[in-house]
Amino acid sequence: MLLVLSEDHKEHLAFLPRVDAAVVGEFGRIALEFLRRGTSPKVYDGAARKLGVPVEEVQHAVEGLMYLMTESSKHMISAVDFMDSVLVLAFGEELNQILLELYLQHRSEVRSVLNQLPANLPAYNNLEWRLDVQLASRSLHHQVLPLVTMSLLLDDRKNCSSRVLQTDPRTLLHLISTLENALAALKTSHARRVMRNIK
Repeated sequence: MLLVLSEDHKEHLAFLPRVDAAVVGEFGRIALEFLRRGTSPKVYDGAARKLGVPVEEVQHAVEGLMYLMTESSKHMISAVDFMDSVLVLAFGEELNQILLELYLQHRSEVRSVLNQLPANLPAYNNLEWRLDVQLASRSLHHQVLPLVTMSLLLDDRKNCSSRVLQTDPRTLLHLISTLENALAALKTSHARRVMRNIK
């Protein structure tokens, strides 16, 4: 799986090639510290004064690095996929290697921190389904109209909510087939090349 970075994230990370390897490593340490304890404007100010750049540039670079680390760790992407994902940033080989080492060294720690954070999206709880078939109506005595009704129960830590979905079996099979094809297409080498070259 490859990460897709938005233009904003690419801009934020564009500051990294302008500093040396030690500073990138320090930014990685700051990003991990902020992930654990939250951000601190004083740290941004100190780093910006040392580097002689605006505070916003340092803040954006650290936040971009934090996003890169958290998304990579969340999806547990492989070293090869990580390298393919950062190729779109057009960094040098040395900087790509530093980012890879940061990711590999800290991904288990980042995952444990992410697991402790409260989830803000509802999680799957249960799925109940029912098949309804209408066999006739007043105007049509011989018809078959099957409908699949699904009740999706979601849990958002405070309470359970339910979403009711209804479709015919043909549309449901088409949806499943399309999603399976999309997942299979993402794993091809052609898709990886396309993702790598998207800017």
